[in-house]
Amino acid sequence: MVESHQRALATTGRTWTTPAALPFPQPQRTELIQQWHQRCSALGLTRVERPDFEPLMRGDLAVARERNQRLFTHAAPVMEMLFEQIVDTESMIVLADVTGTILHSVGDDKFLQRADKVALSPGVNWAEHSKGTNAIGTALFEETPTVVHGGEHFIHANNFLTCSAAPIFDPRGNMLGVLDVTGDQRSYHQHTMGLVRMSARMIENQWLSDDYGNRLRLHFHSRVEFIGTLLEGIIVVGVDGKILGANRSALDQLDMSSAALRMHSLTSLFGITAPAVFDHFRAPLPTPMAVSLASGRQFHVSARFNGPQRSMVLKPLFSQTVTDASPAADAARQPVATLAGGAAQCAQGTLFSGLHYLNTGDPQIAAMVQKVQRVINRDIPLLILGETGTGKELLARAVHQDSNRAKQPFVAVNCASIPESLIEAELFGYEDGAFTGARRKGSVGRIVQANGGTLFLDEIGDMPLALQARLLRALQERNVTPLGSLKSIPVDIAVIGATHRNLRDMIEAGTFREDLYYRLNGLVVRLPALRERCDLGVVARRILLSECPHGTPEISAAVMALFNAYAWPGNVRQLANVLRTAVVMAAGEGQIAEQHLSDDFLEDVRRARPAMETPSAMPAMAARTAPPVADAPLAHPATGADRPIDASNTPAPLPAVPEAAALRTLGEAEIDMIRSALSAANGNISVASKRLGISRNTIYRKLRWTKGD
Repeated sequence: MVESHQRALATTGRTWTTPAALPFPQPQRTELIQQWHQRCSALGLTRVERPDFEPLMRGDLAVARERNQRLFTHAAPVMEMLFEQIVDTESMIVLADVTGTILHSVGDDKFLQRADKVALSPGVNWAEHSKGTNAIGTALFEETPTVVHGGEHFIHANNFLTCSAAPIFDPRGNMLGVLDVTGDQRSYHQHTMGLVRMSARMIENQWLSDDYGNRLRLHFHSRVEFIGTLLEGIIVVGVDGKILGANRSALDQLDMSSAALRMHSLTSLFGITAPAVFDHFRAPLPTPMAVSLASGRQFHVSARFNGPQRSMVLKPLFSQTVTDASPAADAARQPVATLAGGAAQCAQGTLFSGLHYLNTGDPQIAAMVQKVQRVINRDIPLLILGETGTGKELLARAVHQDSNRAKQPFVAVNCASIPESLIEAELFGYEDGAFTGARRKGSVGRIVQANGGTLFLDEIGDMPLALQARLLRALQERNVTPLGSLKSIPVDIAVIGATHRNLRDMIEAGTFREDLYYRLNGLVVRLPALRERCDLGVVARRILLSECPHGTPEISAAVMALFNAYAWPGNVRQLANVLRTAVVMAAGEGQIAEQHLSDDFLEDVRRARPAMETPSAMPAMAARTAPPVADAPLAHPATGADRPIDASNTPAPLPAVPEAAALRTLGEAEIDMIRSALSAANGNISVASKRLGISRNTIYRKLRWTKGD
C-alpha cells in the first residue's frame, strides 16, 4: 500500500527532510544533522540530558486539549486508520499541538511503556528547546515533514527511537500541530514517512472543508486521474472570485506560499472568471475544465460545493431517485427489519436501525462500531472484512442510515451473485441496443441509482479484474459512462466495500488491482465470525424479537448450550434461519426446545461435534457460555418492558477429543459440514445452501478451492 502512495507523493515535487536510505547516512544528511545539533547546543541543551518527567498538570493538559479540540476531532479518525497500518510494529502515533506539547497518543502497549521511560507521553513538551533534535520539535521548527532516526536525536536517551513527523496547516497556512509516528529504530521502514504525510494531508483537507463548507471549491491536478485523490490541489473561491484558501497540495503544485496565493483571484491565477466556472459546470454532463497558469502550465479542474450533503455545485442530471430502477435495486432499498437479511430498517423511528442496534455487548463489535462512528460523514471510504453471513450489509446499511445521506438511496450490489458477463451492465447501465438482449429503453446502472446516497459493493473481491479498472476510474472521476453511450453522467456517492477474501493476497496473485484496493481502503474493519463472539445469546434474542415481536419465545437452556457448542459456519445468517424455523415449529409455546429445531441442523451439530471439541475451539465456546451483558435487560419492542436474557446455563463438559480430531482445522470441519449437507440433500445445492444458511456461490467456491488444493 505504502509504496504506491509513495510513488504518487513524489509527483508533487515537494522536498522534505528525510534521508534517502536510513540508517546509512549521506554527506548532506550528516551536515544537516550537525546544523540541528548546533541549534540545540545554542539553546543550552546537552546530549546527556535526562528525560523530563514533569508533564503538564492534569488541569493544564485538559485546557490544552480543549484548546485543540477541533484538531483532535479531525485527527482522531485518521490516527485510527494510520494505527491499523502500523499495528504490531512496535510503534505509536502522536498528535502534538503547535507548541510541541503532546495531546494524544495511540500505539502498541509494549512500546507505549518504553516511550514512557523517555517521557514520550501526553502532557510532555517535545519542542526542540525541551527535547533537542527530534521529529516533532524539528518539524515544528523547520515547518516541513521530518525524519529523525536513532543517533540523530540530540539527547542520547532517545537514540532507540525512529520518528517521522509532518506538520499540519490550516487553509491559510497557519500551523496547527504535528502528526508523528515513532517506533523502535530497529524496525525503521522508509515508507513510514509517506503514510504520515498522507495522513496529515487528510486532516488538512477535512479542516478546509469545515472552514469553507459553503464556498466554491476547485479540485485540480495536472493529471486528471489524480482529481479526487489526496494528491489533488484544492482552492477555495469567494463570491467575488478571490482565492480564500488552499490545501498543501495546491501550494505545492502552484509553487506558491499561502499568503501569495491569497493575493490572487481566479482571473489572475487561471485566466478565468467565477461565472465562467458556473457556466461550464451548469452543463448536464460536465467534464473537467482545462485551465492554465500565466507560465503556460496546464491543469484539469473539477468544481464542487462541500455542503452538508456533499452535493455538487450544480445538481447533476440524475440527482433524484431513479424511477425505472431494476427490481433488484428496488428490493435493496426496501426496509427490512430482520438481522439475518442484513438490512436495517429505514422507516421513521423504528427500533432496528442505526449503529446503536449493532452493539450487542461483544467488545469486538463495540470497538468496531466506535471506529466507524468516527468516520461517518468524513468522506472516508469504508472496507468491511468478514466471513459470509457475518452481517456486512447490515453494517453498511447502518452506516448509511446514520450518515447525512440517509434520505438518499442505498444500493447494494453483490459482485459474486451477478454473472461476469452482466456485471458491467448492472453497474454502469447501458443504452438501447448496447448488446443482444438489452432493454429497448436501456437501463440506468446501479452506480447512478445510488447517486446522492451510498453504493454498497458486497464481495468486491469477486469482481472481474477487467471491470476493476473501469470502477476505479468511475470512483476517481465521479462520472459514469453507460455501455453504448458516449456521454458521462456525474455522480456523488459514498462507497462501502465488503469481502470475505484476503485482498492483499489477491493483489500479490495479480487477481485484484492494487490501485482500486487503495481507493477503497480508507477505514478497514473486520466483523468477527459468530463463533468468535461472546454475545450469541443477545444476537439470538434480537433475531427472535424481529421474527416474533409479540409473544416472543424464550430459548431453553439445552438449546442455548447446543448453540454455544456449535461453530456456525453460516454465521448470523445461519442462526437466523435456524431460529426462524424454530419459531414456526414452537408456535403457541413459550420456549424453543430441541424438538423445535430442524432435523438437518441437529444432524449437522452431531456430525460437527468432533471438530468443535478441538482445543483451538474451546476458548471461543467458553467465552460464549458466559453472557456478555449479564445484567443488561433488553427492551421488548411491543411493550417496552425490560426482559432479561437467560444465558446463565452452560453446556455440559465436553468429552475427550481424539488426537486425530484435534488436528483438524475449522476450515476442514466447515468443508465436511457442507459435504454432509449436500449428501443429506441428495446433491441438491439449493437445498443444502438453505439448510446451512449460506449462498450457493459460497458452496461452489469452497468446494472448488478444496479441489484446487
